[in-house]
Amino acid sequence: MNPGGIAPGLRRFTRFAVSGATSTGVHVAITATLVSMFDATPVAANGVAFVSATLCSYLLNTLWSFSSRLHHHTLRRFAGVSLLGLALTVAIAWIAQWLGASYWAGLAGVVLTVPVFTYLLHRTWTYRD
Repeated sequence: MNPGGIAPGLRRFTRFAVSGATSTGVHVAITATLVSMFDATPVAANGVAFVSATLCSYLLNTLWSFSSRLHHHTLRRFAGVSLLGLALTVAIAWIAQWLGASYWAGLAGVVLTVPVFTYLLHRTWTYRD
């Protein structure tokens, strides 16, 4: 334990969760703004919001969660992990739909799986020394 009383791994994961919640808020705000104020299609708005939220997430996680430096190799790795997370999200939602489960079941699967998956990949690959 450190003097602050929280294990470094738990602190990093907590920061990762806060960064994810913040990035999700950015995504929602951009999508809602583009659709309601600029008459963008939901698909276009979500595309812009996904890119913006991913950049927000990269900055927060690099500088705060993992206390790393901004660098092109971490950006490429981060983008790759984000795309894997997106693919996993779509796969879980598709499987839930294929099984005839409610979208809530698919959403629960996404929420319980994707953040842990992306955290572990970021910790072991994106931000490895």
